[in-house]
Amino acid sequence: MHAALKKIKVGKKYITALLMPLQKKNLIVLCGKRGYVACGYLNLKVAEKFDDVAAKIVKVSTINDALRASVHSCTSAAAGLGIKKGQPVADILKKIV
Repeated sequence: MHAALKKIKVGKKYITALLMPLQKKNLIVLCGKRGYVACGYLNLKVAEKFDDVAAKIVKVSTINDALRASVHSCTSAAAGLGIKKGQPVADILKKIV
């Protein structure tokens, strides 16, 4: 499998979706101008240190899985935008686009 970079339409804007195969699992990131959603490789403590608007999702292997996932955890900056645990990724993309 090769790395994939896609533009995904959210309303009238776009997010960038990245899938990078690593040794055992895939690194997946959905990135907007205001923040990002990433798979379990995301270190929330570091994201918190940099005051990133970041949400972590788990048990995803593809970009489509990521788009159908729910938030596992997030930074306080993400919570400040109304992002919370259990919220569908499709809903929060509108906040980070």
